Amino acid sequence: MIGQPVARNDALEKVTGLAKYAGDLSREGMLYAKTLRARYPHARIRHIDTRKAEAMPGVAAVITAKDVPGENAHGLIIHDQPVLCGDKVRFLGDPVAVVATVSPEIAEAALEAIEVDYELLPVVSSPLQAMEPDAPKVHEGGNILKQYEIRIGDIAEGFRQADVIVENTYEIPTQEHAFLEPEAGLAVPDPDGGVSIYVGSQNPYDDLHQLTSILKMDESKVRIFHTYTGGAFGGKESLTVQAHLAILALKTGKPVKTVYSREESILVHDKRHAMIIRHKLGTTKEGRLTALEAHIIGDTGAYCSLGIPVLGRVAVHIAGPYAVPNAEIRSYAVYTNNTPAGAFRGFGVTQAHFAAEQQMDILARRLGLSPVEIRLRNAVEVGKRLGTGQTLKASVGLKETIQKAVEAFNRLPKPAGPNVGWGIACGYKNTGLGVGVDDFSCALVTLDDEARLVVKTGAADVGQGLTTVLGQIAAQELGVPYEEIRVSCGNTYDSPNGGPTTASRQTFISGNAVKMAAEQARDKLLDLAAKELGAKEDIEVANGQFRNRKDPSKAIPIKEVLSWAYDSGLRTLGASEYHAPATTPIGKGFDYHFAYGFATQIATVRVDAETGQVDVLSLVAAHDVGRAVNPTLVEGQIHGGCAMGLGNALMERLVLENGVTKTGDLHEYLIPTAMDVPPGISSLIVEAFHPDGPYGAKGVGEASSIPTAPAITNAIFNAIGVRLTRLPAAPQSIVAAYRKTKEGEIAPRAEF
Repeated sequence: MIGQPVARNDALEKVTGLAKYAGDLSREGMLYAKTLRARYPHARIRHIDTRKAEAMPGVAAVITAKDVPGENAHGLIIHDQPVLCGDKVRFLGDPVAVVATVSPEIAEAALEAIEVDYELLPVVSSPLQAMEPDAPKVHEGGNILKQYEIRIGDIAEGFRQADVIVENTYEIPTQEHAFLEPEAGLAVPDPDGGVSIYVGSQNPYDDLHQLTSILKMDESKVRIFHTYTGGAFGGKESLTVQAHLAILALKTGKPVKTVYSREESILVHDKRHAMIIRHKLGTTKEGRLTALEAHIIGDTGAYCSLGIPVLGRVAVHIAGPYAVPNAEIRSYAVYTNNTPAGAFRGFGVTQAHFAAEQQMDILARRLGLSPVEIRLRNAVEVGKRLGTGQTLKASVGLKETIQKAVEAFNRLPKPAGPNVGWGIACGYKNTGLGVGVDDFSCALVTLDDEARLVVKTGAADVGQGLTTVLGQIAAQELGVPYEEIRVSCGNTYDSPNGGPTTASRQTFISGNAVKMAAEQARDKLLDLAAKELGAKEDIEVANGQFRNRKDPSKAIPIKEVLSWAYDSGLRTLGASEYHAPATTPIGKGFDYHFAYGFATQIATVRVDAETGQVDVLSLVAAHDVGRAVNPTLVEGQIHGGCAMGLGNALMERLVLENGVTKTGDLHEYLIPTAMDVPPGISSLIVEAFHPDGPYGAKGVGEASSIPTAPAITNAIFNAIGVRLTRLPAAPQSIVAAYRKTKEGEIAPRAEF
């Protein structure tokens, strides 16, 4: 089953419309919830008056901070974000009150009836402002949430050895996930006094742990049921609807549902970190890197969310996938009154590579080398050390991705006409949580009431095809047809913790957990089969049968052995807990991550220098994924990542002015359509097997989007001689930069 492009096990339900997303759910007597948000990005709350709303016909409940049963705070790293704000609001999306009513229309009217008296406070609108000594404090502890420092070698000596040094500042804006399905959920009170919450979430068990603190309830009374999820990309890791719905359901004794509007979704959920990156890089005249100095400031917005680890990942990846012997890196996560920033596909590494990969192209041009050659001369391999000090021990397919991408690019027809250019960028991204975190997943292999095999884990499939991959792994180990296995994901009620769906970790971590559980199940079934087929060591599993390899006439269908197991009272055939290889925290060693995926992408563009219009004509994307458990799903991840990277490069920017969102819907916040994505994205799979991954697999979900933007901006430079250090490379930015060049003179094009 491994390496086979089997069809997704959820495909039929999705294409026929039978799949139930959270917004599709309903219950008899259900109430509708809506949330009153802060009117100002920074203010004290003097008083909240809900009496008029509570007196309205059809209003079942109005809740404010005083109605939170337990801890009025949540967060994935630190609990600094109120469930409901009672004394202060820190960004426009902050929740102040929530109503539950018999109809959405009454809910809207009830929100208008709530009166809130605010005392306005100064708005901290940028991280640079926040870092000023006299800046207003977003939180009492100060505006610098976290600072990282990484030092290796002798940075002064490294720059003394350099014949060429380039130093530039790069700016990446806040970006929106723009998932198709806005936040939605349904909470149902249970007869035992608990509550069941149906929601599309990347972190079912993290949701559970935060909710038990908020609700002041035992974990056995809070149940998360993960629904089909219409996109996430990191934007559904933090709590949004879960706590509000649960409190209202418990207060009213009725099911309560909410579905955010697109405008509310954009206003509320965590964004990609806006960053300012100063990047100084030195090299010898032969093109060998000698030193890196990087200074990174990230706008984490009003609350921590995942800002601490995001700015850690930027620091770990800012050198790019290259061997740099001397480095000094500083990275800061800074509070502002902007929308909180957290996880977004790439988790800070996208921003790091936008800077690092343009720096490599600038060095190549100054040295007279091709952009390909300078990357090959510095590319990491097994046994080489990254620019952050880690020596790579296994599974490094970077050079092969460069070679395969170049070969594929050379086979493409070359577009005719002026202002056509190509650009290359490499990238790498950690697999798993790393940096000292105990990264684990649990899995079960069980029998249902019809003696059929069921794989269970609390990990969430948010559209990437996890249930299909886990089904393939279980089928491989058990020797049964893939179609015979059902996979249940994301349910905290009867499935064990699978960890968050983040960090491109699920195939590696939960895949290993399922593999281990399936091995246990196979062993138990072999014990049963041996009673009929002879010695256990002589029995093999193949084609849905147990058979004696010495006497092939002795064979029993696996289904029959499963019936024996069921009749004997066995329900759980395998239970596992897999822990990833140990890593070290930043500042306490250099083994930050146990595995990395590597990538090379080459973009071809045509640029209209008068209008700034950029057409991406082709994208070649070669990715080292360790092992492709399902090549079709890997290809889908590569295509989706390239499309997202194209949007990041050319059009996406969430505009925040003095804490106010100005691009509040998908008419103003632009994302690529099918007309913007090149018709031929060449997906090339490189398999540098990882010894600890299931069958050698690593991951691809995030790495697929990381090199795209710098490949495109490098291509724009090659087409019209304009170097863009600020995203997006929108038409107005290109035109302005082009006019500043010397009479629009186009720089000589780089060649392979």
